Amino acid sequence: MTEVGQNKTDASALEALIIGHSPAVVRLREMIRRVARSNASVMLCGPSGSGKELVARAIHDEGVRSAKAFSAINCGAIPGELIESELFGHEKGSFTGAHARRIGHFEASEGGTLFLDEIGDMRFDMQVKLLRVLEDRTIVRVGSSDMKAVDVRVISATHQDLGVAIADGRFREDLFFRLGVVVVQVPSLADRVEDIPALIRHFQRKMPADAKCRFDEAAMALLMRHRWPGNVRELRNFVERASVLQGGETLGADDVLILLNPTAALAPRPAGPATGPASGDDAAAAMPFAKAPAPGRPIDLKREIETIELEQIHNALDLADGIISEAARLLTLKRTTLIEKMRKYGVQQQAA
Repeated sequence: MTEVGQNKTDASALEALIIGHSPAVVRLREMIRRVARSNASVMLCGPSGSGKELVARAIHDEGVRSAKAFSAINCGAIPGELIESELFGHEKGSFTGAHARRIGHFEASEGGTLFLDEIGDMRFDMQVKLLRVLEDRTIVRVGSSDMKAVDVRVISATHQDLGVAIADGRFREDLFFRLGVVVVQVPSLADRVEDIPALIRHFQRKMPADAKCRFDEAAMALLMRHRWPGNVRELRNFVERASVLQGGETLGADDVLILLNPTAALAPRPAGPATGPASGDDAAAAMPFAKAPAPGRPIDLKREIETIELEQIHNALDLADGIISEAARLLTLKRTTLIEKMRKYGVQQQAA
């Protein structure tokens, strides 16, 4: 009887963390329960914004290490020269700015779980050091020669195709096999659109009544046809945006079409008779346009294009939580090209 009761509690806790009842989410929760029973390293694969850190947390909470620490680090958001110190710690005076000894994430996670997000962005030389730690289960702080044993379960995640990264020589194959004893695919929101109403209710749960929006049938249908390039993170941002701009109202398809594009509200609406709601494809592809010039007035095309470009860079960085490599993917740009454009417009990298 005790075991049955405990299983029901665990199931309820897991369903409260991983929201939805779509087939994709049901399979994901079952996989979480299976891998949580072991201490094997887990690699979470899936698009940015799909909730990989939430899945990592669920694996930790369902496992034997749940009473110990859970620590997370975004390998793509930390400068390359600091990642070693973040992971393994450093001694006082080991480098400029090291004013005191610092404990790294491996030591801080002793007995628990360390989540390495965006592992595909880790510097190649750091991959070698991480592999050695995973094999020897010992770390060496920066500026020290003393080895320290660590007992940590590692869960990693990436939105990249590591097969391509390995073939290109950007990621070590032996590290992939060490990290991915078990590989778990986290579904995109587009693969579980039937969970959107439940996710909206979840995001609105702690909002005051006058901030919660309702969605009519056409609005909900439009939401379920949207491509959601930013996945669950984009949906959460959408719900928050709707609560700020139109809290307490019942929204239709036209309202949703505007709210799905954060910069669209800044663009003037063309004059003329109103048209019917746009299709889902139109909503997914909608882009803000610069204001049309007055008749006879010259068009500064370069400036208009730069305005749109800057807005879309901010939009992509918002959806990617400041991760440049993911923002570049959303914009279909090379990472170096996006960095150059950010420098051109004076856009600062967002904190992780």
